[in-house]
Amino acid sequence: MVKLGDIAKATGFSKATVSRVLSGDPSFTAKESTRRRVIQVANELGYALRTSRSSIPLTIAVLENFAPSNGPQDSYFSDVREALRERAAENMMSLTFFPDVRALAEVGHDYSGFVSVGPAPLTRDDLEALHEALPHGVFIDVNPAPTLFHSVRPDLQQTVIDAIHALRESGRERIAFIGGDGHVMGSHVFRKDPRTVAFDEWARLLAMPIEGLILASGPFSVDTGRRQADELLEALGEDLPDAILVAADSLAVGVLQALSARAIRVPDQVAVVSIDNLEVCQYTTPPLSSYGIEPSELAETTLMLLSDSIVGRFKHKHHVLLSTRLVARQSFVPAEEASDS
Repeated sequence: MVKLGDIAKATGFSKATVSRVLSGDPSFTAKESTRRRVIQVANELGYALRTSRSSIPLTIAVLENFAPSNGPQDSYFSDVREALRERAAENMMSLTFFPDVRALAEVGHDYSGFVSVGPAPLTRDDLEALHEALPHGVFIDVNPAPTLFHSVRPDLQQTVIDAIHALRESGRERIAFIGGDGHVMGSHVFRKDPRTVAFDEWARLLAMPIEGLILASGPFSVDTGRRQADELLEALGEDLPDAILVAADSLAVGVLQALSARAIRVPDQVAVVSIDNLEVCQYTTPPLSSYGIEPSELAETTLMLLSDSIVGRFKHKHHVLLSTRLVARQSFVPAEEASDS
């Protein structure tokens, strides 16, 4: 049976230091390198931590891999960042924020692990430098290096399937889709976003009409949503779809603007449903129905996954999917809620 003295001998630290690190003593201030070494050796020797995974105070770096000034499309990541702050405080974790991956890699050894928030692309050299300095990391949403780091993201493909089902259950058979550009996963660049792929595949499986009904190019912005909605409506003329499923709220704001400009009534003529459930959904005209991604769930799951990684509970990288739920407003009311009203 491994004892504290064995860990002290292997690390070169005193038994008291080892004890206070492993017990999660909040009054004990230790260098991050000391804390990391004690936890690493404890796990290597097979010492069973007698504390909960969140009881050891940890210093966590957060890579802000997005630009919060870019409007609605980035407010989602701002919400996740604030949720991380709240959950970290509850779990005895201190956060330091970095806007640049190179700056983080240079001081990575001062931290237990890191979280990356945002979709901005990172080079392979940057990712390898980050892994060398900080081997324990969790990416929220897009994970450019799934063999190096863990990830937590909403299950967007299942969300699209759920949306198709809800719309069809409400009698909306002819469904258009508006999305944005693809994404990076590992060393691969995908031309299509996973929401677009899911819609295309399931529409075909369900023998739904799709000719001229799928538009997905450009950034996830209000302007892109309005432009693509204008293209869709111009091409279809009076042959309107029953509904438009939109990949993100930022796009959906533009879609609603395009429909309003043509005096197309939502949801009477065309229902609109989106994904993200940002605060802006409450203030569109009409208020936007959207599948909610809960930032606090993302943050909590991310920090627990990271802490499990730091204390050595995993041999492989974990990639966690979180479900979403529809927050129904005026732009689309599902059949079960319509029947209850």
